[in-house]
Amino acid sequence: MDMADIADLTVIRQHLIDPEICIRCNTCEATCPVGAITHDDRNYVVDAGQCNLCMACVPPCPTGSIDNWRLMPRARAYTPAEQLLWDELPAELTPEQLAEAGVAAGAAPGVEPVAPALPAAVDGTPAFGSAQWGATVPPWSAAHAYTHLYGPKAATKTITATVTGNVRVTAVGRDYDTHHIVLDFGAMPFPVLEGQSIGIVPPGVDAHGKPHHARQYSIASPRNGERPGYNNLSLTIKRVLEDHQGRPVRGVASNYMCDLQVGDKVQVIGPFGASFLMPNHPKSHIVMICTGTGSAPMRAMTEWRRRLRASGKFEGGRLMLFFGARTPEELPYFGPLQNLPRDFIDIELAFSRVAGQPRRYVQDAMRERAADLAALLADPDACFFVCGLKAMEEGVVLALRDIATQAGLDWDTVGAALKREGRLHLETY
Repeated sequence: MDMADIADLTVIRQHLIDPEICIRCNTCEATCPVGAITHDDRNYVVDAGQCNLCMACVPPCPTGSIDNWRLMPRARAYTPAEQLLWDELPAELTPEQLAEAGVAAGAAPGVEPVAPALPAAVDGTPAFGSAQWGATVPPWSAAHAYTHLYGPKAATKTITATVTGNVRVTAVGRDYDTHHIVLDFGAMPFPVLEGQSIGIVPPGVDAHGKPHHARQYSIASPRNGERPGYNNLSLTIKRVLEDHQGRPVRGVASNYMCDLQVGDKVQVIGPFGASFLMPNHPKSHIVMICTGTGSAPMRAMTEWRRRLRASGKFEGGRLMLFFGARTPEELPYFGPLQNLPRDFIDIELAFSRVAGQPRRYVQDAMRERAADLAALLADPDACFFVCGLKAMEEGVVLALRDIATQAGLDWDTVGAALKREGRLHLETY
C-alpha cells in the first residue's frame, strides 16, 4: 500500500505517546526510521501523517509510554501541535462520536504495520541504519527486572530517596561538571539491576506553570547497591555549564541534581528497563562501549563482576571496555579505572580533543582490537553494550560490521543473531 492509498483511508489507528508516563529519554525519536516523532521542551509527539506503524519505536521504550493507540477518523487525527499541549492522553472516542464523524459501526483501520524503513540513502548509497541491529530482548541469563514500581500510573506516584553522597568525578572544567550521586531509599523497596534507569522529578514548575516531568538517569551501581547491603543506588550525572557559544547553561534536572547536598530528599519514579541487562551465566563475556555518562551502566556491570570476583563467586568471562571522552580530564571515574586489575578488565580509552594528538574515537579503538572483537562476535556467550550520545551509535555498529566482515563472517547473519539473542544493546540519546 502506497502513501496515496493510506491518505484516502477514513479510519486510522493513531499512534500516540502518553505524556504522564514518558520520561523524555529521546529513545523513540532516535529510533523512528521515518522521522515521525518530534518534541519540544515538554512533550514527545507522533505525526500521524508520517507514522507508518512500523513499530520500530515500541520495543526500545523503557516505560511503555509509546505503546498507545486511538481509533480516529483521519480528518480528525490529533496534530503534533495539539499533542504538544497535552498533560494526559485523551479518552477513546465513543461509538457515538465516531458515528458523528462518519465512521461506520465496527469499522477497523485499514493500515497494517509495515517493516521499519531504513534512513534515506545518501549519494545513492543505502544508509546502514544501526538501530535495526539493537536487541529488544535481554540476554537469556539476565536476572528478572522489576519495572514501574513507582510512577504516575503506579499505586505510588513517587518514592522519596535521601542523598547520602555527591562527589565530582571529573576534573574541574569550564563547560562540564560530572557528579556521582548516591541515593538511599531506606525501608521502601526499590530493587534494581545493572543497566536499568530511574526518573528524577525536579521540584517546582516549568515555564507553563506545570510540574516538571521526570528526567531519566542510568543507574551506576550494582544490584546490591553502591554501599553493599543497603537499599541504595548511584547515578552519574553531567551538567553542561556553557553552550557552544560560551553562554551559561543551567539544565533543570541536571543542575538540580548536581547541587544536592547530603541529607536532601529527592522524588524518584521507576525503575525502568527490561532489556539492557547484563548476562549472568558462567563464563559470559561483556564488551562495553561508551562515552561520557554512558559509562553509568558499564560501571554498574563492572562493579558487580568485581564484587563477584572478590567473593570467589566469579566463574570467568572476559570484560572489555572502550571508553571515549574529549580529554582525560572529562572522563568520569578516570582514577578508579586505573586501579582495576588488567587481568580482570581490558580497557581501551579514546580521546578526541587532546592537544597535539590525532582525534581518536571509540570506533577507532575497536578497529585496533579487531582480532579480539571478531572472536567475541562469533561467540554466543559474548554480549555487547553501547551507551552514550546518539552520534556514536552508527560508527560503533559500522565498526562491528566491518570487523565481522574482515574476519570472514557474514554480518547479516551475525547481526541478526546479536539482535535475536539479546547480545547487542544500544542505548543512545
